[in-house]
Amino acid sequence: MPSDKSSRRALVIGAAVTVLALTAGVGIGLAADDGSAPDAPAAAASKAAPLVVPAHTTGEDGTLITYGKAGAPVTVSVYEDMRCPYCASFERELGATLTSLADSGKVKVEFHMATFLDKRLDGKGSRTALAALGAALNESPALFKQFHTALYAAQPKEETTDTFGSTSELLEIAGKVPGLRTHAFNKAVKEGTYLAWADKVGEAFYDSDVTGTPAVKAGGRDVTVLDDDGKPVDARQFTKEIEAAAAKR
Repeated sequence: MPSDKSSRRALVIGAAVTVLALTAGVGIGLAADDGSAPDAPAAAASKAAPLVVPAHTTGEDGTLITYGKAGAPVTVSVYEDMRCPYCASFERELGATLTSLADSGKVKVEFHMATFLDKRLDGKGSRTALAALGAALNESPALFKQFHTALYAAQPKEETTDTFGSTSELLEIAGKVPGLRTHAFNKAVKEGTYLAWADKVGEAFYDSDVTGTPAVKAGGRDVTVLDDDGKPVDARQFTKEIEAAAAKR
C-alpha cells in the first residue's frame, strides 16, 4: 500500500453502508479514501506524547504483537480492530482454537491491530483499548491474550457505542483477568502511556494488503474466518485451512 497518507484506504462500515464480500468472508471492508485528514485531537496527542513501546513486541517501533513460541513452524497473521463487531464474533467463536494451536507450539500468532474505526464511528475506543492492550503486553504475552479475549467478550452490541473509550471501563474489564491489575498496568492505562505506540501500530496496519477485518493469513495464505453471512466458520474448517497452509510451506 502507498505510504502517502492522502492515498490511504478508508473503511466502509458494513452495518451502516455496504458490507464488502471478501475471500475470507464478510467483514468490515476497505474502500477508496475520501482524502480527509486524520482525527486532529488524536494526531495532536500522538505528537505530544513520547513513544513508549511495550515489552514483548517486535517489528519497527514495536508495532507487531506476537503470541506463541518463536520456533513455531508456521506464522498466523491476524488483522483486527478492537471495535470491529465481526472481529469480536471471530474471536468469540475461533479465538480459543487459535490460542490452543499457539499454546501447543503448532503456530505463532502475529497480531496486526488497527484503529480506523474510531474515525469512521466517531470515538477513541479502538485507540485506547489498543493502548491498554499494550499495558497488558508489557506485563506478559499471556496477560495480553487474556485481556484481548476479555475485551472482545465485553464489546458493546452497538458498534457506535464507544465503551472502550473510557479508561474506567477498560480497567473494570481488566479486573476480570487474574493478575493483570498491577500498579504498573493501572498507571499505564490511566496515564495513556502507550497511546503513541497505539498510533504507530494503527499506522502500520495500512502497510498490509488486507482488504477487511477480521482477516487471517497462515504462512502468507488467506484463511477463511467468516462465511458469506458474516458468521464464523466451523472450528474444524478453520484449523484444517491453517494446517494445510503449514503443510505447503
